[in-house]
Amino acid sequence: MKPAHYIQANTNGRLHPADEPSLSPLNRGYLYGDAIYEVWRTYDGVVFAWDEHWQRLLRSAAALHLELPWSAGEIFAEIKRTVAAYRERSTASGELYIRLQITRGGGAIGLDVALADRADFVLMVQPCPVTPSEKVRTGLRLALATSLRRNPIESLNPAWKTGNYLNNILCLREARARGADEVVMLNRAGEITESAVSNIAFVRGGVVVTPPLAVGILGGITRDFLLRGVATAAGVAIREEIVCPEDLAGCSECFLLSTTKDVSPVSAIDDVTFAVGDDTVGLRLKRAFESEMRTYVAARPHQRV
Repeated sequence: MKPAHYIQANTNGRLHPADEPSLSPLNRGYLYGDAIYEVWRTYDGVVFAWDEHWQRLLRSAAALHLELPWSAGEIFAEIKRTVAAYRERSTASGELYIRLQITRGGGAIGLDVALADRADFVLMVQPCPVTPSEKVRTGLRLALATSLRRNPIESLNPAWKTGNYLNNILCLREARARGADEVVMLNRAGEITESAVSNIAFVRGGVVVTPPLAVGILGGITRDFLLRGVATAAGVAIREEIVCPEDLAGCSECFLLSTTKDVSPVSAIDDVTFAVGDDTVGLRLKRAFESEMRTYVAARPHQRV
């Protein structure tokens, strides 16, 4: 099924519609998930948190022993070309979602990384997803995954943003089958980690708490912005702290943190409900994040695409 909107792709510098094949079936990203990726979004046409995402991409590449033959400047130039092509072909307006996937390349079939020829990149540009205003008002409904646990750091570290998302996909499938919008995954110790595509945070005793990296989560960019100053700007204390399902009843609020949706309120995890709407800590954080975003954008006109 074709997407409802146009998606512009760029494979190794060649611009084309995203529904047009562009990589060999021998590509290791397709065969084995041997790939890394990052997603940026724009605010007022400016790529937000460019450096932070690029540095995380480099950490993921280093963890996979994957050498990148392109500099940040070269990739940013390709992003600008891809966005320009998207705007020529699409009638959509508004902010953009920019995805960069880098694979180890192709070569003979086999797991040995020495069989790979050269790294490939694929860029995709489409409209940035928008959370319906009704969901912002009423909050998302989440469900704890019970059939699977988050893959542990010792096997495939969730801090590496790789092309292998089966753990997240299957956990999300379970939550959706139970009528939830998103999932909450537990690690092998029974501690809350994150959702399928977002970090998670709670309000407990007036303090924002978010699971530490040690429980096995992605080091989210939005989460990091909150820890590095946005929460303080909102007048809220924040700390990293382990949270277990039995702790949920003592939490007054919950929200998801992600690049495309910033601070998204959660109204319930299974049968435990949380406050949403006016006069919530989550709303104060969302407003403080928006203020930080405006400051960031004003200071970086060179990142406009």
